[in-house]
Amino acid sequence: MSRTRLSLSLVSALALAACTSDRVDPVRPFEAGPASRSVSPATGRYLVSVKKNFPSDFAARVAALGGTVELQHAGAGLAVVSGVSAANAAQLGTISGVDEVQADEVLSLDVPAAAVQADVANVTVNSQLNPTTAARYAWQWNMRSIHANTAWAAGKLGSPAVTVAILDTGIDYDAPDLNGLVDLSRSTSFVPSDDSISTAYFPTRSKISDYNGHGTNVATQVSSKAFALAGVTSKTTLIGVKVLAQSGSGSFAGVLSGVLWAADHNADVANMSLGGSFSKAGNGRFVATINKVFNYANKQGMTIVVSAGNASADLDHNGNVFSTYCDAPHVICVSAVGPATVNDDPDAVSYYTNFGRSAITVAAPGGNADAANGFTVSNWPWGPDIASWVWSYCSKTRIAGFTGTGAPILTACAAGNRLSGFIGTSQASPHVAGLAALIVAETGKGKPNQVKHVIVKSADDLGARGRDPFYGEGRINVAKAVGL
Repeated sequence: MSRTRLSLSLVSALALAACTSDRVDPVRPFEAGPASRSVSPATGRYLVSVKKNFPSDFAARVAALGGTVELQHAGAGLAVVSGVSAANAAQLGTISGVDEVQADEVLSLDVPAAAVQADVANVTVNSQLNPTTAARYAWQWNMRSIHANTAWAAGKLGSPAVTVAILDTGIDYDAPDLNGLVDLSRSTSFVPSDDSISTAYFPTRSKISDYNGHGTNVATQVSSKAFALAGVTSKTTLIGVKVLAQSGSGSFAGVLSGVLWAADHNADVANMSLGGSFSKAGNGRFVATINKVFNYANKQGMTIVVSAGNASADLDHNGNVFSTYCDAPHVICVSAVGPATVNDDPDAVSYYTNFGRSAITVAAPGGNADAANGFTVSNWPWGPDIASWVWSYCSKTRIAGFTGTGAPILTACAAGNRLSGFIGTSQASPHVAGLAALIVAETGKGKPNQVKHVIVKSADDLGARGRDPFYGEGRINVAKAVGL
């Protein structure tokens, strides 16, 4: 399996292919995304950290420089400031108590493979108490491979008292599999560009509406009412924390703000199917800022699950690079596995997944393809295809493009009867987040370190003796984790 070096990047399966009929036709051979992704400054936006406390006149001092305080978080010692000119930015550092000022970054996402779509007939049977009777459960090799069905049979379905925050592109919160599971009162958006779309064109919908599709797929793997497809749990409450835009871009400030929001709004688990990296050289203060945010979340009792990335990179030997967010403290970093062909081992290492003996905590289903042999077509339950997709409803508000006047053009998913299949470590991570939610329901809240311990100790050891660079401590086993 070829491996390439990871550069500054975010990871996610975001590009979507053309719609298909009731089955998925073979799609054209896909290409792995480049190892390097584009990065640009977020003009006029800065992250400001303080040594201890913010001065009482902090907002006024920022306003005097022409800026606005978007976020001021005493617990993490972090503020996000916008509207400051480059000439005035240096003066932020002269404010009493300020330790560091860093320009925000906007990062563009890349894909390991384009997603596909399939039609699904109107489904009216609620399978929340028996997820194996979901209409397209036969397509879910992923849930069977981690023995989630064994846990469901024993009544381990999760609890609505447990909350998982989905830090992503938003959620199609009234899709059949998700309707009633998403707490909109605790959901929010940190994406101004998407908020403008919502205000102008979707004023009656929540601002966490998913204009991309990725977040909906991720959310469904955590918790689903199992009309069409099952999640690891079927009763867990979700909150949407939109930190990625319709275009698939996001910022460090938005992501860190999202982590703090989730921790402060009683999320027991946060799933972050996103990531990137940057050189540690000259960025020590920025690493410290990230660490402060994740340490704060841990103290608040929130388990954080992150995707390892899709660049086939060795995270243990990628130079003087900080991998966001596998290198952050207290996280569970997840690599991807899946069958490359229909008769292949469901625990085969995914061709795109990042790896590293010290970096990877556990592995989970993310989907795969036979990249080494030209993407072999197999007869999957959904039809002849080249990949073991991870399925969900396609977001009804997924935007394909814009008119000349800026109005969004929706895809055929607007009808509400389309499914989307994705592959990526983005899909592996929420399987672990769903398992974490089950463990919280079993063992109680506010114990993120214990949750991680249970996930690790119950994983199936599939690699070399000891910690494996591809599987970490092993592939998760839902049934074992809940004592079955």
